[in-house]
Amino acid sequence: MSDRTVVEAWLADLTFPYYMDTLHARAREFERAHPEYEIRVRGVYFEDMPGAVARGVREGTTPAIAEYYYTETPHALDEVDSTGRPVFTSVSEAVGGRAEILGERVVLDDLLPALRAQYTCYGELRSLPTVATTYNLFTNVTMLKAAGVSEVPRTWQELRAACERVVASPSGPSHAIGWANHGIPFQHAMAVQGGKIADNGNGRNGRARTIDFTSPEMLAWVSWWRALHKDGLYEYSGELGDWFGTFELFAQQRLAFRMSSSNDIGTTAEAAEEAGFELAVSRFPYNADTPYHGNVVAGTSLWLADGLDERTRDGALAFMQFLANPQHVAEYHKEHSFIPVTGAGYSLLRQQGWFDEHPHHLAPHEQLESTTATGRPGAGALVGDYFRIQDLLAAAMHDVLVRDVDPMERLARASADAQVLLDEYLEQRPDSPWR
Repeated sequence: MSDRTVVEAWLADLTFPYYMDTLHARAREFERAHPEYEIRVRGVYFEDMPGAVARGVREGTTPAIAEYYYTETPHALDEVDSTGRPVFTSVSEAVGGRAEILGERVVLDDLLPALRAQYTCYGELRSLPTVATTYNLFTNVTMLKAAGVSEVPRTWQELRAACERVVASPSGPSHAIGWANHGIPFQHAMAVQGGKIADNGNGRNGRARTIDFTSPEMLAWVSWWRALHKDGLYEYSGELGDWFGTFELFAQQRLAFRMSSSNDIGTTAEAAEEAGFELAVSRFPYNADTPYHGNVVAGTSLWLADGLDERTRDGALAFMQFLANPQHVAEYHKEHSFIPVTGAGYSLLRQQGWFDEHPHHLAPHEQLESTTATGRPGAGALVGDYFRIQDLLAAAMHDVLVRDVDPMERLARASADAQVLLDEYLEQRPDSPWR
């Protein structure tokens, strides 16, 4: 019978090729360095993690580590056991100021400020970020120069003007820009304007209980987007979440601009090289009529179960630091274009000359640095059932674009539908410690 301490780690399967193979390999590597531990990795599709953990709590099989997608943070905060006790503890509290655990260097103080802001909830760093992405503007500089535009646009207004120049140029495409109709661009459009979709400081000062999609900031974004479409500048496939469709249009040089996740930088750079055009990756454009407030960051983070015995707790914490050590952070970035989550990971990539050879990969990091420079690191909303709620925004935008419905009227209806989802979420969690 083995005397090794078992650490159950349920990690988010993001469905990239060989993604879970890497995480299983990391577990084996950790075990070789710490033979007194067995790390049992279970891959769970990232959307299914809240439900899987809830079942585990009911069945008495709660994992020591669970990796949640960022929109599901309220689920992790609100999860309680049969006695009403929170299932997860604050990772900063569990670390307790230690510089290393089982010889693994603690990385909490080295996290990028924007990531600390994202996962700091109610005064504590609750979880350890592992995967990080943001949302960027991709530009075909070759097409831009042909249209007589010398600089990559920085604002919505500059982007609109550049789109007009591109379409009007002699060899210009029929449309100039595209991006997937998805919840993520709404998050960034609100963030750069300092807008909110929920009460209690977007759920940061207390549980979000009311939703409002009809703010001036939301209407500014939707109206700008709608005008681009009505004037033939924005190309819309009519399909919600059509990430690949917009990628193909950009790769085929049928668009000069595309906005998308920083996770796409690697594949987009390869496509640009193959097609023979100059690529630029820059920060998500902001509304020039409003002071820039910063961007949000997406991704996943590791949550630590409360009530573990000391040996299991320290093994889990050590494995979490191990996954975020500089070497692994650098490898994650190279393999999937994820933003390096720590300063040491970023510095290692610098030392290796990675950014000299792949300069496009600097843009997401610089975007998050510019967010920090505003003094308002862009922490996203904490709203129950946010993953489904943001889909209601995309559906509303579809109607605005395709059916030309009134934005205010349609957003008001989306708000009402979102409120139903949020009310249901809150009713199902009456024992939340944050109620």
